[in-house]
Amino acid sequence: MPTPTVARTSGIVSSMAASVEFTIAFEGPDEEGWILARVLEVPGALSQGRTREQARENVLDALRTVLTPDDDLAGHTPICYP
Repeated sequence: MPTPTVARTSGIVSSMAASVEFTIAFEGPDEEGWILARVLEVPGALSQGRTREQARENVLDALRTVLTPDDDLAGHTPICYP
């Protein structure tokens, strides 16, 4: 199993007033060309992309989703990435 590349990133998660610092780990690309990205401090915040930047943007979207209360998501269609 390849060792993941880890990048420290800080940012603002939408609708939060404070700045949050977190760690994104990148793995891959795999045999199909996908790069996996996950936020180490938040279980369930993971996604993938064809490029490192796309994987980063997708995992930030996943982080926002994980941190959004369920009642805020009611009635919304989930976004599914290939």
